[in-house]
Amino acid sequence: MTEPKILIVDDEDMMRTALEQWLRLSGFEVRTAGNAPEALRLADDWHPHVILTDVRMPGLGGLDLLRSIQESGLPIEIILITGHGDVPMAVEAMRAGAFDFLQKPYVPEQLVNSLTRAAERARLKREIADLRRRLDGGDNELANRLIGVAPCMQALRRSILELAPIPADIILLGETGTGKEVVARCLHDFSPRAEKPFVAVNCAAIPAELIESELFGHEAGAFTGAGGQRIGKFEYANGGTMLLDEIESMPLLAQAKVLRVIQERVVERLGSNRQIALDLRIVATSKVDLELESAAGRFRADLFYRLNMATLHLPPLRERGDDSVLLFHHFLALAARRFGREPPELHPADIDAILTHAWPGNVRELRAAADRFALGLNGNGRALGHMLGNRAPDLGGGALAERVANYERHIIETELRRHDHSVAAVAEALHVPRRTLSEKMARLGVSR
Repeated sequence: MTEPKILIVDDEDMMRTALEQWLRLSGFEVRTAGNAPEALRLADDWHPHVILTDVRMPGLGGLDLLRSIQESGLPIEIILITGHGDVPMAVEAMRAGAFDFLQKPYVPEQLVNSLTRAAERARLKREIADLRRRLDGGDNELANRLIGVAPCMQALRRSILELAPIPADIILLGETGTGKEVVARCLHDFSPRAEKPFVAVNCAAIPAELIESELFGHEAGAFTGAGGQRIGKFEYANGGTMLLDEIESMPLLAQAKVLRVIQERVVERLGSNRQIALDLRIVATSKVDLELESAAGRFRADLFYRLNMATLHLPPLRERGDDSVLLFHHFLALAARRFGREPPELHPADIDAILTHAWPGNVRELRAAADRFALGLNGNGRALGHMLGNRAPDLGGGALAERVANYERHIIETELRRHDHSVAAVAEALHVPRRTLSEKMARLGVSR
């Protein structure tokens, strides 16, 4: 990851030099400007992630610079520093869109933490802007169908492009709401079968006594109530792709007959002896491990082995890092367009709520939350975290240092849960050395 780019704006030479040296040692790429007009020119050319500016300067001050950056639409976060700060000024700055407001004398570590978080927010804004540009382009790239920049999503897209042209049956394994049907549709649409039918069958939604008729079809009079001929799903999907969704719910008797269809690539309608040749790809989805289910006798092992030419694992949203924010922005824009409304603005607290929520329902839950947020159904104007049921950290009522320690503990514990308790992954996510993080965890009493 590239170093965050920080632009320091201050009319005092000594202050600029001291800040520049400190921030370079702290791992930032730094440039300086002595006034707001110079800062605006640098912002246009250099595109910093964060502008750290004094409030009171000759001519245009820090608040004026903040408003100019906001009007320009540049994805840059602003942190204001002043030696003359007061509550009204801080309120005005935050309402104008400042990321943070620090009063001199500030704690250097607090400044570094604020800059790190602001740079991460700016990076997210840029990714979201790039995502919107690609989506507005209207092309049919796989990245527009399976949105995400997490390494696991990039690997998934590569696998889809590799497998799509190959006539191989595939198992899609993933939790509820991870987008298994979307992936199945991508495998179809990016294959030579794209112009042929894509037929989806939810195995859990069909009663056991009807599943054979639904899949294989029947002739007139094949059973009581069969008044006419019916084409089954397998036959209807001929030439294309057949999706067997939630295949773990299919009755064992039906599994035996489906196995024969998959092995022989022929189907017989109920009440008929005529075999109909099939040319189709089978994509099966499951939210449980079919190998374990077959070992436990709840799923036919021979059907599992026949389907398991390739298995794609769909990652849950909690393992996809910042993808949750990208997806929320995407679905929020779609919902606002559908409802004929302007998409509501997401504030820093809303972004934090998205990143820290567990999302047990994965992308499906996130999309529903974006729809509610677009409609204003977020708890009478309260933050998104209230709508999601996220609890604010209990910072206690002690001194400032104690409250800061409690907040740091909350952040580290949240990141540990997000990254499966990997200290190395948390250190990378928080942009701190692993040794520093380990020492801080020991001091705060945070265990893995």
